[in-house]
Amino acid sequence: MHMRAASLLLLILFQSFIPQKAAGQEAKLLNTFQVKEAKQAVAVDKTHFYVINNSTIRKYEKVSGKLVAEWDGTSEGIKHLNSGVVIRGRLYCANSNYPEIPMTSAVEIFDVQSMNHIGNHSFGIAQHGSLTWIDQKDGFWYIGFAHYAGKESSEGKDVRWTTLVKYNLDWQQQEAWVFPRKIIELFTPKSNSGGAWGADNVLYCTGHDREEVYALKIPRSGYTLEYIRTIPAPIQGQGIAIDVSVKGKTILYGINRAQNTVTVSEIEGENPR
Repeated sequence: MHMRAASLLLLILFQSFIPQKAAGQEAKLLNTFQVKEAKQAVAVDKTHFYVINNSTIRKYEKVSGKLVAEWDGTSEGIKHLNSGVVIRGRLYCANSNYPEIPMTSAVEIFDVQSMNHIGNHSFGIAQHGSLTWIDQKDGFWYIGFAHYAGKESSEGKDVRWTTLVKYNLDWQQQEAWVFPRKIIELFTPKSNSGGAWGADNVLYCTGHDREEVYALKIPRSGYTLEYIRTIPAPIQGQGIAIDVSVKGKTILYGINRAQNTVTVSEIEGENPR
């Protein structure tokens, strides 16, 4: 009996470290838009969504899905825009030289009315890795820096070096965290591709391919983000956005590369805590 009890205890402890899909919580599909260029990421504001694909950004009406403007940075040497976020009329895009080494990164800034490129903040050879996503919360920048496995690794650093960094508005680092081990395993061999803060103070992150979102939060102590749960979603990893113009709901914009679609879904069920 003692051996059975001990075995049961070990099984319970082992399962507690495995990320579980939350029963009763999912990203319910609300709408899809057919967009040929939906390969990297999507950003969103009150009236439009913005499809980001390496060197281009295309602006679409949220209601009709009509293309209304576009920007092409090929002639400016832009090769790998990863994701973006709209804040007070400006679109901030994560820009990197992936898969080149050494990793270099910058934030590219656009006016969403004119779709003109209006600014840049360069990290140069980024201390933390390859910039994949950016968001702002409570007057601070939160930025995801990726590392990769295999031939895409840099200076012997693999996916475990993937980092979330907090900056003030003058780009001075404040804090940094790593991702939980089991989430790193799900990211591998690629990395953390997307991230966005929900109004519920939950950080929603994605990998490169999986049809799911990881709910995380800042830990009360230590240096590892706290895993809450895994939420199935109608996406295939990559850059995501939370529509903050919709109050009282968590509306997720993402992309499905295989189907060339932008997806709109609502994360329903028990709020992560």
